[in-house]
Amino acid sequence: MDNAKGQRPGVRWTDTGAVFTIFSLHAERVWLMLFDGLDAAAPDREIELDPAAHRAGELWTIEVDGVRAGQGYLYRMAGREGLYDPRQWLLDPYARAVHVARGWGEWRGLEPGIWPRDGAAFPKGLLLAEDEYDWAGDRPPETPLAETVIYEAHLRGFTAHPNAGVVHPGTYRGFAEKIPYLRDLGVTAVEFMPLQEFNEMEFFLQNGPRRDLRNFWGYSTQSFFAPMARYAADRFGDAPIVEFRALVRALHAAGLEVILDVVFNHTGELDEKGPVFSFKGLDQTTYYILKPDGSGYENFTGCGNTVKANHPAVQDFILDCLRYWVEEMHVDGFRFDLASVFARDIDGRVLERSPLIDRISNDPALARSKLFAEAWDAAGLFQVGSFPHSRWSEWNGLFRDEVRRFWAGEPHLLGRLATRLAGSADLYDRPGQTPQKSVNFVACHDGFTLADLVRYAAPHNDPNGEGGRDGEKHNHSANHGVEGPTDDPEIESLRLRQQKNFLATLFLSQGVPMLMAGDECGRTQRGNNNAYGQDNEISWLDWDLARKNEALRAFVGRLIAFRRAHPGLRRTGFFSGRSGEGRGPDIFWFGPDGGAPDWHDGNALAFFIDGDRRNTGGPADDDDLYLIVNGSPEARTFRPPERSGRPWRLAWSTMEAEPRIEDSENGLLIRVEGRSVTALNAPMPNASIPK
Repeated sequence: MDNAKGQRPGVRWTDTGAVFTIFSLHAERVWLMLFDGLDAAAPDREIELDPAAHRAGELWTIEVDGVRAGQGYLYRMAGREGLYDPRQWLLDPYARAVHVARGWGEWRGLEPGIWPRDGAAFPKGLLLAEDEYDWAGDRPPETPLAETVIYEAHLRGFTAHPNAGVVHPGTYRGFAEKIPYLRDLGVTAVEFMPLQEFNEMEFFLQNGPRRDLRNFWGYSTQSFFAPMARYAADRFGDAPIVEFRALVRALHAAGLEVILDVVFNHTGELDEKGPVFSFKGLDQTTYYILKPDGSGYENFTGCGNTVKANHPAVQDFILDCLRYWVEEMHVDGFRFDLASVFARDIDGRVLERSPLIDRISNDPALARSKLFAEAWDAAGLFQVGSFPHSRWSEWNGLFRDEVRRFWAGEPHLLGRLATRLAGSADLYDRPGQTPQKSVNFVACHDGFTLADLVRYAAPHNDPNGEGGRDGEKHNHSANHGVEGPTDDPEIESLRLRQQKNFLATLFLSQGVPMLMAGDECGRTQRGNNNAYGQDNEISWLDWDLARKNEALRAFVGRLIAFRRAHPGLRRTGFFSGRSGEGRGPDIFWFGPDGGAPDWHDGNALAFFIDGDRRNTGGPADDDDLYLIVNGSPEARTFRPPERSGRPWRLAWSTMEAEPRIEDSENGLLIRVEGRSVTALNAPMPNASIPK
């Protein structure tokens, strides 16, 4: 056994064994534990590292002969500064796979306090054989941002329902069985909620009123390199890695990209009362932002701790992890949860320029990766429109809120709606930026589903066990007369039309649209707008709804196809609204009477998009588009502008019956119902309307 200089953290195989390297600046003693049996309650072999021989700066490194693939390994540490406890077993943050003795939802061996109370239940890093996975010519789709349509999905929840009709429900394999559904819908990328190893039984460990809940969402990462083993049909050994890679390969073959929702802003070790399984016991002063008085962790995330993201060692860890998921797991991009934490320094102060954000943005291995920021944190830092790098797109929370407020009937929002439809230039029209800076969404995992947005005026979160105190209180939702389900056909008709209105607004807007899984078929969470702990039918996609509401799903498919067919709806430059060389303005805004909209008190408008390729950025001239948004409860009549030799045709409408279109001595008139969206196009000669 010798030390090896110049190592990176993690495990590297040699001809006779393996080299183990772990980071810790403040540890004074380090032990490596090796387990022949992964469910063993005690190590079969333990080696103490000699600081004189096995420590180089912040890295502890030892070469061990005779180890083999399939063994488990952990560390113990002792020291004076931090939470060092030589009884505490510790996971290697660089472990590529984690073995957990229990299955999904089992609590065997989990008890609060110093782990391991039951060593067999403690998660162990798994030594993997040299990587020989056959990617079989896998090619990433590399879909341009302007053509991207994101589908946010929970891997387990997508197929966990008994009526999903898959062989392996709630798993990587089960999700792969549903790829034809996604391809037919027309989305181009799946954004998976967290898939890195986490403890779904963390509430059991807290031993409180939420003891029987499971952490369903997974925003509580335990091991950042390891895919969630309990999402695999075969959760042992390297099978979860193989199954995840097979899913990526299958999605790529269908033309779908894979985006991972990653949580580098906090970890599942929670606050000072939370469990210790890795970072706390390795070097909490390096990995976490501590309160100035040392009493605990700064909580800029609302989850108990905040990762010290701009510490050089933590920067290296995050970059190594991202590179691994791109290079070895072939993912196409990342959505960064509470990404504004990256803009804080090692003491929590807001930086004008973040070293970590710069490094991620400029890393060669990530050059083709899509980067999406949730550009805020839980401590009030809100950077929508100002996230500090042009490389990133941002979840546009203002789009969500203002579109909701408009369709809920709030006055004086017509101008704000027009701004969101046109790509949120107020936020993003900067040198070198495009409308694709904005990731537009109406609903996501955090909040009401689309169906519940038009069904409930207030959250109904009693199953969460927090006395109704949790969840967003400013939802801008409307129940349209009855709280929850109803048999009233008029209310149900309006609710369906409102869902279509939200969807139409989303797909007519410039930027990158994001659809939450199930919103295309009316998925409900029964009014729960914070279903983080509901691993049950509240959160699972009910595939009977997909069949029952096939007409809604087909409408979403038509919206996506319409967007794909018209470059004017996915421009790579902001509208100017002014005349260019040899052409007219690229966008016009109209009120119902054909004049300017009533920007102050109005609630209805139409907008005309010129299909000239010099405006759209497309390879050829596109149809002209005339798009009507009527937020008024009353019917309105609009007068589209005349197009010489190119008659207007109805493409689609959110109305149950087609709008009434008639020629008059004053030109074409189109009458639309209240609360509706209607699209007309003036096709190029010999063009057909997308079906």
